[in-house]
Amino acid sequence: MWSALVAALFPVAAHAQYYATPLQPHIDEYTVVTRLVTAQQLKEALVKADAYLADKPKDPQMRFIKGVVLTEMGQTADAMSLFTTLTQDYPELSEPYNNLAVLYAAQNQFEQARAALEMAIRTNPSYATAHENLGDIYIQLASQSYTKALKLEPNKTSVQPKLALIGTLFSAKPKGDK
Repeated sequence: MWSALVAALFPVAAHAQYYATPLQPHIDEYTVVTRLVTAQQLKEALVKADAYLADKPKDPQMRFIKGVVLTEMGQTADAMSLFTTLTQDYPELSEPYNNLAVLYAAQNQFEQARAALEMAIRTNPSYATAHENLGDIYIQLASQSYTKALKLEPNKTSVQPKLALIGTLFSAKPKGDK
């Protein structure tokens, strides 16, 4: 009887299960694209990022996320171009410098990576990832110098242990931000 009364007085409420949708917190476009990247749905992530940027082409956060998408897709040149442009448009942001450095390092361009990481740290001195990556780059540069020293003077006994130590120290690649 009670349900019949409710149905008569509030007809929509009686069928609420058919109309109701669960309340979801607002999910912004950044989160949507980032989730697509995490799920490795990279083409869809790129489409959504491009659609967003069509309306807001200067948005630094979505441009950065798009750079991550391009990196994940293996479109290194496009990612590098995007991160470079971000550093020019927003020199106060440290993350694009860091991700640009990671791409330079992947191409064995350690001097360029070092310069980019130094800029990241200059813009944000407490950016731990950039400090760690800079340390990794210094190890790579040291390895190059020790290898060159060994080629120039093959009997130099002090170099071999240093190269061996670097080999044991350095096993991870620099980290980008996602």
